[in-house]
Amino acid sequence: MRHFIAASLLLLSASPAVAGTLVVRVVDPAGRPVNDAVVIVDPVGRPSPPPPPAGPYRIEQRNMQFSPFVSVVPVGANVSFPNFDATRHHVYSFSPAKRFELKLFARDQSRSVRFDKAGIIAIGCNIHDQMSAFLFVTASPWAQRTERGSVTFRDAPSGQVKISVWHPYLRAPSLTVSRMLPLGGGNRAETFAVKLRPPPLHNMDAY
Repeated sequence: MRHFIAASLLLLSASPAVAGTLVVRVVDPAGRPVNDAVVIVDPVGRPSPPPPPAGPYRIEQRNMQFSPFVSVVPVGANVSFPNFDATRHHVYSFSPAKRFELKLFARDQSRSVRFDKAGIIAIGCNIHDQMSAFLFVTASPWAQRTERGSVTFRDAPSGQVKISVWHPYLRAPSLTVSRMLPLGGGNRAETFAVKLRPPPLHNMDAY
């Protein structure tokens, strides 16, 4: 019994306590919402539990674009790339976290890739230069993409945390801005005002 209690206390100390709801807003200097930003919450000095299983995950090729433009998936996720266009696509990435190539495949065909390492994956089409997307592969359970400029974490960890905001066009080192703050019980809202650069002529040029 004594060993059981000790093991339970050790498990509780290794897991971040759960706080209230955390809402993070990402806006531009004029206060307009920024979509397709990724917000990550990391406990400081404590391990994070693995992301819960979810899915399926997919990045569609539709109307000569990838959709969604930015996706967030956990490490180990399988992502499918269905083609809904009348033309063939050749999907690829040269990103260090995952290099892959899905050679020509036609309408109503699909290919899948497993992403087994955390990192940012820039995705393009080898035939259509205007097509680009970004895949944010994370080992954190607290990572979301902004919609209408905000995300909501209903199970944010309590204690000291680091909140980071990433966007492919963010004017900041590593395309990321971060903030340290303590979280306790109850609800909390944080706002990040960020500056974005114009999208490059070919979005893959910077990656």
